[in-house]
Amino acid sequence: MTASDDAVAPATIEEVARRAGVSRSTVSRVLNDVPTVDAAMRRRVEAAVRETGYVPSLAARSLVTGRTHSVALIVAEPSSGATGAAFFERVFSDPYFGRVTGGAQAVLRTQGVHLVVLPADADGHDFVLRYLRQGHVDGALVISSSAELELPRALADLSVPTVLSHDPGPDVRLSWVDADQFAGGRLAAEHLARTGRRRCVAVAGPRDLTAARERLAGFTTTATELGLAVTVLAGDFSAAGGAHAAHTIAAEHPDADSVFAANDVVAESVLHVLQDAGRRVPEDVAVVGFDDNASAAATSPALTTVRQPIEDMAAEMARLLLDRIGRPGQQPRGVMFTPQLVVRASA
Repeated sequence: MTASDDAVAPATIEEVARRAGVSRSTVSRVLNDVPTVDAAMRRRVEAAVRETGYVPSLAARSLVTGRTHSVALIVAEPSSGATGAAFFERVFSDPYFGRVTGGAQAVLRTQGVHLVVLPADADGHDFVLRYLRQGHVDGALVISSSAELELPRALADLSVPTVLSHDPGPDVRLSWVDADQFAGGRLAAEHLARTGRRRCVAVAGPRDLTAARERLAGFTTTATELGLAVTVLAGDFSAAGGAHAAHTIAAEHPDADSVFAANDVVAESVLHVLQDAGRRVPEDVAVVGFDDNASAAATSPALTTVRQPIEDMAAEMARLLLDRIGRPGQQPRGVMFTPQLVVRASA
């Protein structure tokens, strides 16, 4: 006897129909969620599917519904930004993108929708547009905080259901989800002022990212209003960028009593480098991050940070996208989340 002799053939739609005592076409209508099927008959078919272990063919289902039951998660770099290894290293090392994927998957998986991740570095925009134009997915979630609107505008022109991770403004008619980045920066400045800090260094994020600019603006505007002196250092969202900034702070700003970092990855790096340089945290210098990654509570001391609910935001993006796919004629919507200050031991 061979292994193939023991194999059990997969159940067919005809077996489901026989078990339920209905026609093949009725089973097909139930599987494709046709609303006119009698409720009692639907329950019989669903029971027969469970009993037989029948798994519908996605390809056959797509022929009936005209949908692929897949959506793209596009992680987009501005056309003037990084390419190749530098881009992919940043994407896959940043906890933010993993949290976005998890949040979106939590919604999509329950609806039987597959998520296809499409990293789009500066040279990859044309490939992404071709992929979507060819109908491989039913819609797209676009993760980018860039103010550059070239890719979102192209997606809007394609009439592909799309939800962005930031507000593109009135020029691009697409749905979006974001957190109030300016308010997040304000929370950090208010906390540092409230705890008696007076000489702050703000480590900026990438200049081409709207979220980074808004965070910095919220922090510097509020800090100035509250009488805090602020020095801004150029930076990015990477650990290496945080280390570079921390060395600059230790060497050139020894009187700084606080640091606001563009994100938690930068903040954690700043915290460790300053401690290695002999600065006590928070006694000599307070450190505040942004995002509230899982690792923020595990640093020593634990990191005070501004939390944006990334998983909840990604889940809302997925819900908006599914709604757009199911009801293509509706108007675009924007959803703004409110950040929260999470006070721990570093500030």
